Amino acid sequence: MKIQALPLEKMISATFVGAGCGQEESDVLADHLVKANLAGHDSHGVIRTPIYIQWMRDEKVFGNQSIEKVFETDTTTLIDGQMGFGQWIGKQALTIGIEKCQQQGVAITAIRNTGHMGRIGHWSEMGAEAGLVAIHFVNTSGLGMHCLPAGGREKRLSVNPISIGVPREGKQPLSFDIAAAGTAEGKIKVARNKGVHVPAGLITDRDGNPTTDPQDFYDRESGGIVGAILPLAGHKGYALSFMIELLAGALTGGGASSPGKTKLEQGMLSILIDPAKVGTQEYFAQEVERYTEFVKTSAPSEAGGEVLVPGEIEARNRAQRLAEGLDMDETTWGQLVGAAEDTGVDPSVIEAATP
Repeated sequence: MKIQALPLEKMISATFVGAGCGQEESDVLADHLVKANLAGHDSHGVIRTPIYIQWMRDEKVFGNQSIEKVFETDTTTLIDGQMGFGQWIGKQALTIGIEKCQQQGVAITAIRNTGHMGRIGHWSEMGAEAGLVAIHFVNTSGLGMHCLPAGGREKRLSVNPISIGVPREGKQPLSFDIAAAGTAEGKIKVARNKGVHVPAGLITDRDGNPTTDPQDFYDRESGGIVGAILPLAGHKGYALSFMIELLAGALTGGGASSPGKTKLEQGMLSILIDPAKVGTQEYFAQEVERYTEFVKTSAPSEAGGEVLVPGEIEARNRAQRLAEGLDMDETTWGQLVGAAEDTGVDPSVIEAATP
């Protein structure tokens, strides 16, 4: 089915308001989640809404939280998220980082103890749209420890995304956003809801056997995670993930992955750079365009194909999905409607979003 973005966003916002979040926070959450769907990353989109609501009820995340500045200089800010919603805490924190970078030329923002931060590419795009180079490393302190180290049979790492945004004058920023693991857990959840398999080489079942069935990754009765995610590109992805644990976990003070956690506490280390204050702004802008076009002129490997640069597929997805609507499976839609009804959303708001 196809769902239109704007009425869906209003329904999601109303759901969070009904759960007890403030209006501005709810709008930020809905905007972030729907934008993830528009970009084509359904794993970090509105499918998260019922999960977030349940976490809020279980006091694993809290609404209406403000950031706490633990340490601050002209160029650095260490922020405790007070276990608020990551999208809300992230916006507060990155706004500070962007302002400092525009003043000083570089800024480092370290966030710890925050709820799930959503699609991390959102944060690199936020920085790049402000004219900055934005680099982000993210981990969890342990509840999201779903990934195997290369050569290991026991989970020791989080999914650990890295995202980089590069500004382009008058154009869509370049945006790179990947997990250091073979896949994000949310993509397995999407596949389970759709009733389809995932590609080979991404996950194992509870016994460590390779599988492509997302049902094998989850306990069929409780729905809890019993399988594991393999590292991206073997030892290379494992090494990258290991370093992200140290940057996003140890350096922020939130902690690298460890067992026994009951909340999805995320950490994010953000490095922002203003090309205007490096001394190469004009050259940088020209070279970004030259190199982008140079790469795209590479002869395609398949007839009728083309070379895309980071962020291009997301930009195309946005344009198409805004025009045609978001793809939504029946299971996910039912979960969203259930969450909305359960939090007292006005039936007319649900009806407006219904395809």
